[in-house]
Amino acid sequence: MNIKTEIQNNITKLLQSNYQLENINLEVQENKTDFQGDFTIVIFPLVKMLKKSPDVLGQELGELLVASVDYIESFHVVKGFLNLSIKNHLFLEQFQSLTNTIEKTEKINKTVMVEYCSPNTNKPLHLGHVRNNLLGFSVANILKEAGYSVIKTQIINDRGIHICKSMLAWQKFGNGETPQSAKLKGDKLVGNYYVEFDKLYKSQIAELKSQGIDEESAKKQAPIILEAQQMLLDWEQGKPEVRQLWQMMNEWVYAGFQETFQRMGVDFDQVQYESDTYILGKDIILEGLSRGIFYQKEDQSIWVDLSDEGLDQKLLLRGDGTSVYMTQDVGTAIERFKKNNIQQLIYTVGNEQDYHFQVLFLILKKLGYVWASDLHHLSYGMVELPEGKMKSREGTVVDADDLMQEMYETAKQKAQELGKLDNLSNSEKENSYETVGLGALKYFILKVDPKKKMLFDPKKSVDFEGNTAPFIQYTYARIQSLLNKSGQEKFDNQVSIDLNTYEKHLLMLLGNYKEVVKKAAETLSPAIVANFVYEVVKSYNSFYQNNPILNHEQSEVKEFRLQLSQITATVIRKSLSLLGIGTVNRM
Repeated sequence: MNIKTEIQNNITKLLQSNYQLENINLEVQENKTDFQGDFTIVIFPLVKMLKKSPDVLGQELGELLVASVDYIESFHVVKGFLNLSIKNHLFLEQFQSLTNTIEKTEKINKTVMVEYCSPNTNKPLHLGHVRNNLLGFSVANILKEAGYSVIKTQIINDRGIHICKSMLAWQKFGNGETPQSAKLKGDKLVGNYYVEFDKLYKSQIAELKSQGIDEESAKKQAPIILEAQQMLLDWEQGKPEVRQLWQMMNEWVYAGFQETFQRMGVDFDQVQYESDTYILGKDIILEGLSRGIFYQKEDQSIWVDLSDEGLDQKLLLRGDGTSVYMTQDVGTAIERFKKNNIQQLIYTVGNEQDYHFQVLFLILKKLGYVWASDLHHLSYGMVELPEGKMKSREGTVVDADDLMQEMYETAKQKAQELGKLDNLSNSEKENSYETVGLGALKYFILKVDPKKKMLFDPKKSVDFEGNTAPFIQYTYARIQSLLNKSGQEKFDNQVSIDLNTYEKHLLMLLGNYKEVVKKAAETLSPAIVANFVYEVVKSYNSFYQNNPILNHEQSEVKEFRLQLSQITATVIRKSLSLLGIGTVNRM
């Protein structure tokens, strides 16, 4: 039972029976501890509908509520807000059902596929990938907690001209270097050669320009780009030595990626490779042409006209019959629905690709796939540094591994300064440093609404004060210490005590856990969970500071407060887990 939901349901019924207003859901807000009343109902939306002043409406609704339910202690109206004081017994009823409510998940008969990460095999993962991975993984966790079955997937971009650039540079400058000989992760080694290619490419462009060739022509005529284009043709034709080099360097990258994923704490149920999917969709496009959905130009290229939908014409197959990204994305989507019993597919991709997904979804609808309306682009804002955008080919990125190591080192330094882990074993200390450091990074990224662009300031990201994961994790550790000192493992939730405002406020917030998960699942926003758990922790700290627990003289009050603490710890742990963040018992 949730008090807030109970009030909302009763208000909806009253509006229907007394004012003939259907499906009106007024906002019900929890009051802070220094406000009069426990909940506030915002009644301004009714003013125009019923042509009555806010004060009159508030008084009428308050009286109707008191007459129809038994849990209203009192009410008062303040400038269009109806404040309700709730009887003690309703809070105790919510307390008694909290543990079951929080732990129970109602299964939804729907399977959702969530795609995230989808890196290129010519460079290591960077800060942009960190946001993508953490966001996609957290959304998958939240959907599971909301009752959905979830398939986590990624498609690795392992072919194309950008991959050939790294391969060609290694051929020219590598001298047989391997991750083992270089003592370097494979993805970093390959990424270094991608940067080397760009350096040589730029120098060749400059040389051609000095000979009087314009920049656009120089970019096309530079010897190294012509070699890379030839290598791509050789790959597509299956030339053995090119394929062997491609396979060897990709294996280096996959091993490096796996290390990064493992430390980041993300995983996948399925993995697809662009080298397998890039030919998908060609037959579908040709079929669409025969059905008159697409059209062909004189050069034999195939296009779709989306001008009626407010977009433009989009190339689907080149004149020589080769695919473009849109072709393979059409084919990959169709294959995913064929091979998996899924009802929704979510693409976690930055907002730079908004147009691409608009077009993709429209094409699939035109082709007649009924599930096309169940495709969703989880569009998120780019991550920028104080000095601007990151550029992989220039090596101006925040490396994911370096970032995670920096967070670990910062957590270690902070813990050693405080000296609170001195009596733990080395393995316990290491676990604490890792959990706290990476928790700080994940929370810093996930507490921001996905739609918003992020400015990543490394200095602020390692600040362990305020609205941060370490602040939340510390409260969890404090509760574990309290419960350990009490020596109690089981509690009787059948209590009959008078609750104060701190206890009521905390109970109100804890009762919202399932509603928060549901809302986060509907909006695909982990930020809702992050900000919820922060509010819970602030409320618990107020409760903790203003209420004696272990030394309270009444055993029933002591036991209630211990159990309330235990439930709070459960909500903190579960909420952080949805964000991919762990907890520790000592900090």
